[in-house]
Amino acid sequence: MHSGEKILSGRRTKYDIYANVIEVIARKGVCSLTRISYGANMPVDRTKKVLEFLASRGFVREIMISDRKKYIATRRGLEFLEVYRRMRKFFAALEE
Repeated sequence: MHSGEKILSGRRTKYDIYANVIEVIARKGVCSLTRISYGANMPVDRTKKVLEFLASRGFVREIMISDRKKYIATRRGLEFLEVYRRMRKFFAALEE
């Protein structure tokens, strides 16, 4: 299986998951861990690990609102999402 085929198959790559998490946050604005978990269709523990990774790379930012952790997408995260979407279109064109 080639890397382009993996992206279009049923199983999500780590990049699909990163993009999906950022997309949920971007769509909702400020999000809790639970909301992101539901939106990205992932277990909470796995979502938390992904958020920690994305935050460590500057793609999302953790903020506190009323003593609760919330997450927002950063400019870098939104740029990743845009490039990811463009790459998906290229891969889809190769599969036609």
